[in-house]
Amino acid sequence: YQKKYYDARHVCYAYMLGAARKDFRANDNGEPSGTAGKPILGQINSNELTDILIIVVRYFGGIKLGTSGLIVAYKAAAAEAISAATIIEKTVDEEVTVMFEYPFMNDIMRIVKEEEPEILSQSYDMDCSMTLRIRRSMMPKLRARLEKVETARILDEE
Repeated sequence: YQKKYYDARHVCYAYMLGAARKDFRANDNGEPSGTAGKPILGQINSNELTDILIIVVRYFGGIKLGTSGLIVAYKAAAAEAISAATIIEKTVDEEVTVMFEYPFMNDIMRIVKEEEPEILSQSYDMDCSMTLRIRRSMMPKLRARLEKVETARILDEE
């Protein structure tokens, strides 16, 4: 973007990557330290966004903003970009396969109905199996409930 906006005073940015939100960077591009990239990153954090890059291109308008003015300007620009964007929510899911005997079908189905995982596959014989997908944050509760059902065995997906 430096080449595209060659006549701009500053091209500052911040990004956040990954579900764990551990990969991030803020760049002031010559603005006083902490006055551009950090406010942009702050908006990303306050909106709990990830897999995002925000670039703010600034042209000099004839008035010196000072440090607080720069912070407000970059923060407002990032907030405006976020509010104008279409946010796509994606979940981080996990899968689990549970094996159980047919007489315990009702117990398993009650848990499935209450916890609402997506049923990926199922087979019903004397030994039944069901593969389920649910949000990672909800998996511990689902696994714990399934493990309490008599004869139920959880197969680890690895």
